[in-house]
Amino acid sequence: MSFRRVAIIGLGLLGGSIGLAVREHLPDVTTTGYDADPATRARAAERGLVGQVCETAADAVQNADLVILCVPVGAMGAAAAEFAHALPRAALVSDVGSSKQFVAKVLAEALPGHAVIPAHPVAGTERSGPDAGFASLFRQRWCIITPPADADPALLAGLSAFWEALGAKVEVMDAAHHDMVLAVTSHLPHLIAYTIVGTADDLEGVTQSEVIKYSAGGFRDFTRIAASDPTMWRDVFLSNKDAVLDMLQRFTEDLTALQRAIRVGDGQQLFDHFTRTRAIRRSIIEQGQDDDRPDFGRSDHGK
Repeated sequence: MSFRRVAIIGLGLLGGSIGLAVREHLPDVTTTGYDADPATRARAAERGLVGQVCETAADAVQNADLVILCVPVGAMGAAAAEFAHALPRAALVSDVGSSKQFVAKVLAEALPGHAVIPAHPVAGTERSGPDAGFASLFRQRWCIITPPADADPALLAGLSAFWEALGAKVEVMDAAHHDMVLAVTSHLPHLIAYTIVGTADDLEGVTQSEVIKYSAGGFRDFTRIAASDPTMWRDVFLSNKDAVLDMLQRFTEDLTALQRAIRVGDGQQLFDHFTRTRAIRRSIIEQGQDDDRPDFGRSDHGK
C-alpha cells in the first residue's frame, strides 16, 4: 500500500470509520482530519478518529499523499476549494460519495492539475456524526472506484490496495454505470422509504398512533433507512437526478402493473412476481451482503 499520510475531510460515520480502520489495519500510516463543525472536531479528537485533528482543511492536507473527502456530495466542490492551495502536487484526492459523475466534475473543477480518482464504499448505517464510526464498517463490503480515463495506473492500484487493506472488496467501474446501478440498489430504496414513512406520519392522527404502535418488521425496516442523514440524501438525489428519475419511472410502471393485478384479482401474476423477486434475497445472502438468521440477525426480537 503506497500511501503513508492520509487526510480525511469530514469526520462523521464514513470519515471516522476510515480513520479507525486505518489505525487498526494500517498502523504505520499517519492520519490527519478536519471537519467544518467545531463540535465534531472536538469529539473526533476525544475518540481518536485520526491521529491529529486540524483546525483547517489546509492544515490537514498539507503533507498528505492521499486525501479522502467524506462530506455530503453537494459540499464536495466547496470543501476541495478550501484546501486546494495547500494540496501537495503529488497527492491523490478521492472521496466516498454516492454519485460519481457529479463528484468527478466538481472535484476536477476545484482541483485543476491534481490527480482525482473518485470512489464509493457501499457501506453505512442510519447513524451519522463522529460517534457513529467503527473500524469494521468496510469489512467484506464493496468499494466501487470510478477512475477517469486518464487516471494514473499506479495511483489507481494504490487506492485499490488502500481499500482492500481496510477489509473492502474493490470493483472498478465507469462513473455513469455506477450512478445507474446505485440508483436501483440504494437511491430509489431510500426515496421509497422516505415516502412510506412520510405517508405513515401523515396518517398518525387518523389512526390514533396505531401506525407506530403496531409497526411490523417491514415498516420498521423502512424507518431505519429513512433515518439516514437528510443532508447527504438530499444531495444524492439532486446530484444523481437523471438516473434516479429513470429508475423511479420504471418502478412506477411496475407498481402500476401490480396495482392492476390486485384490482382485477390476478393472483397468478402476483404470485409469479413475488416468487421471482424472492430469489433476489437469496442471492444477496449467498454473496455475503446480509444475514440469513431469523429477523435479519436482530437481537431485539419483537421490540
